[in-house]
Amino acid sequence: MAAAAQAKPETPVGDPWMRVEALPCLLSVEIPVPEFRVADLVALTAGRLVDTRWTVGADVPLRINGELIAWSEFEIVNNHVAVRLTELA
Repeated sequence: MAAAAQAKPETPVGDPWMRVEALPCLLSVEIPVPEFRVADLVALTAGRLVDTRWTVGADVPLRINGELIAWSEFEIVNNHVAVRLTELA
């Protein structure tokens, strides 16, 4: 009796990102905040302003799951703060 041929797994056709698009990830944009203390964190409330060392127009790091993937800048779009990618890392 002849041995049965093993079936090869199908190779995905098209976009290779389709296999991982639904995986969750953590996106973070880092803005330096000088002399921020635990007491400041505890006192945070809606609408409170926090001074930063970020300069308007300066690029800030954008990370996915802690890994630097790009540099970005902030802008206001329809009364919301948005992040625009300026350079891939």
